[in-house]
Amino acid sequence: MKTTLDLSCAEWVKSSYSNGNEGECVEFAPGIAATAGVVPVRDSKRPAGPALVFPAGAWDAFTAAMRSGDFPTV
Repeated sequence: MKTTLDLSCAEWVKSSYSNGNEGECVEFAPGIAATAGVVPVRDSKRPAGPALVFPAGAWDAFTAAMRSGDFPTV
């Protein structure tokens, strides 16, 4: 089943892992998780572009792995 999610009023937060030099910047909308159970993620350089939407539990697991250093640094 395909569902449309209205992100027009979403409050976006820049990831603390994004560099601040207009480079690799990721934003997420944590408030959507409380109402829809998903976390939208987008490229901050293209705010009108597409957003990826992850189940809240998957996003929580991903951010926990990032904080604990489970991913290699490139």
